[in-house]
Amino acid sequence: MLRLLVLVLLLGNAIYFSWTQGALAGLGFAPTQQAEPQRLAQQIRPEAVRVIATDEARRIEAQASAPAREAECLQAGLFDDTQAGAVKAVLEPWPVGSWAMEPASEPGRWIVYMGKYANAEYVARKRAELRNIGISFEQLGNPALEPGLSLGGHTTQAAAQQQLEALALRGVRTAKVVQERPETRGQLLKLPIVDDSLRPRLEDLKNVLGTKTFRQCR
Repeated sequence: MLRLLVLVLLLGNAIYFSWTQGALAGLGFAPTQQAEPQRLAQQIRPEAVRVIATDEARRIEAQASAPAREAECLQAGLFDDTQAGAVKAVLEPWPVGSWAMEPASEPGRWIVYMGKYANAEYVARKRAELRNIGISFEQLGNPALEPGLSLGGHTTQAAAQQQLEALALRGVRTAKVVQERPETRGQLLKLPIVDDSLRPRLEDLKNVLGTKTFRQCR
């Protein structure tokens, strides 16, 4: 009796194994097919799928949900040859046509100048005198002229001289016209179409721009 039971168990196991392997499919007995090969065929570049951190996922989600901003044209410079080379190295991977380096120049700047003075206290006193007669002044752009005051800047010497003559009629006696900076030649960086896809990449340029900042194209 025990032998018969063992034979029945062995026969049952053999039949079950054959069924799971599909050996009985010809007799109409086969397990339900769970594989879906058509889904594998529908996959598009599965090797491009990557796992990202939570912070990056939130940033991407925020960018996707933010309203689209209009594209704009930005420029920065001027750069000398060494600076321009560093900027170009960062821009090399950017899309073709998304940036350009153009030769450009900035005109010299002439100012109506008061100074140099002995110390900062003397400058403060002159500022007070100018305020009393309603004359405005501005920060100097050339450290070599400090301590002193600029009463206005112009792109030509003639325009600065004209302002000096007008100020003399208002009681300014010790000012003169000087060149704050000469004409500068170099290379201008221009980004003609900065849209939402390109704006995040502006951060890549911060280190190589130095003191230069982006401004609207002229």
